[in-house]
Amino acid sequence: MDTPLAIFSGRSNLALSRAIAESYGTKLGDITIKSFSDGELYAKYEQSIRGEDVFLIQSTPPPGDNIMELLMLLDAAKRASVKRVTAVIPYFGYARQDRKDQPRVSITSKLIANLLTEAGADRVLTMDLHASQIQGFFDIPLDHLYASRVFVDHYRKNQIGNLVVVAPDVGSIKMARSYSKRLGASLAFIDKRRPKQNVAEVMNIIGEVEGKNVLMVDDLIDTAGTLTNASVALKKRGALSIRAASTHPILSGPAYQRIEDSPIDELLVTDTIPLRKPSEKIKVLSVANIFAEAIQRIHTNDTISALFDD
Repeated sequence: MDTPLAIFSGRSNLALSRAIAESYGTKLGDITIKSFSDGELYAKYEQSIRGEDVFLIQSTPPPGDNIMELLMLLDAAKRASVKRVTAVIPYFGYARQDRKDQPRVSITSKLIANLLTEAGADRVLTMDLHASQIQGFFDIPLDHLYASRVFVDHYRKNQIGNLVVVAPDVGSIKMARSYSKRLGASLAFIDKRRPKQNVAEVMNIIGEVEGKNVLMVDDLIDTAGTLTNASVALKKRGALSIRAASTHPILSGPAYQRIEDSPIDELLVTDTIPLRKPSEKIKVLSVANIFAEAIQRIHTNDTISALFDD
């Protein structure tokens, strides 16, 4: 392409941003972001980006400051006369607030979509949205990547016999069905009830798990209540071993302790969110190559769907 490309990063996940740039074959652009003593943020591009195709990498947890950083950098890029700026958001926060499920609540994921558009984003690149319908909240192009590519490759190289893929809740059945098909495994799911936010209660296991090796799959792990409660129920039903794979390791509050105390033998996550601390049970797989390839395809106006051909 005649238009030069530049990759920049906010402060939310510099390790992943550097890995994406390295996989692409370049370095992160020069940028200054700092916080004043009163908490206000300052952002400046330290190089000319006039007429360039800019990719700005920023995940959102913890949500407040990182979202504000992203909005400021998008605004600064537009004011610096870029040709196009793409918001690369490995983890899109507030995706769980995607509908008005109670009176007088905000549909915050729609609000975030509006803010990104108003700040100047020309398109968005993200991975494993918690609710796929959020793509429809945007009036600009959105490319949706899937971490299943790295997880499936891992389990094909490290095959597990007598495998059953389990959806820890009804919302992840579609994802679990995709994994079971690609790994040649059987499928089961857990019907749960959630009495309030961040509290999960396991109710019923639908499918055969006795005497089988279990792989639970989900898009994110927050407090790990759903995952660990499910693992206990699966163990009681006779599962031989229990593994889990999840794209976004939020792992807030008691998550680490719950995982350590649970029957889960191994938890695979990606680097969309940096781990707060290491754990012997948690293994990180990088999605940098997927993002780098997607950036290349967007820059050259090639199809993104080719990334998902199995």
